[in-house]
Amino acid sequence: MAEKPVPNVGVRLRSLRDQQGLSLRALAERCGLSINAISQIERGENSPTVSTLHRLATALSVHITDLFQEETKQTMVLVKRNQGLRSQSSGVLMESLGIGLFNQQLEPFRMVIQPGVGIKEDLVSHSGEEFIHCLEGEIEYSIGGRIFRLEQGDSLLFDANHLHGYRNRTDKQVVVLMVFLTFRDLQLTQQLHLPV
Repeated sequence: MAEKPVPNVGVRLRSLRDQQGLSLRALAERCGLSINAISQIERGENSPTVSTLHRLATALSVHITDLFQEETKQTMVLVKRNQGLRSQSSGVLMESLGIGLFNQQLEPFRMVIQPGVGIKEDLVSHSGEEFIHCLEGEIEYSIGGRIFRLEQGDSLLFDANHLHGYRNRTDKQVVVLMVFLTFRDLQLTQQLHLPV
């Protein structure tokens, strides 16, 4: 059985940039990345993090999934176990559980957070809604100044415009299902939930 080809984010990024008549410099100014970093992504020499993808999508006023879509109107997406797009940073692994649907608004991720890791100081906020379901372990969430402790089986749904962050305060890894609901016409997430 033939494997589905991996989408070429660099080619798609260049196509979207060209469609909008943006130079590398103009896109760099919009998203805060260096011209060299964007150029390397477009040439396939650098694999962007999820956070970087969100910054690029925001600067281009597109949904993050548009960076992975071909010019088709895909209405179903199957992601086999452990085959989702992955990004890792500072003790957090994020795996996309579904990306590429035409006009996609839901962004589901599986996150594995190592002990002592999380976003604790530079809290984030973004348009839309966020849903968290704790699959394994215990995670602490700070939302709008309130603290929530989620254990296995607990869920949390909130307006993502509130400043929020998470922390694994235990000595075991935590696994959560995180789902973002974003809207095309609103500003997309500037930072995603990977610690720097």
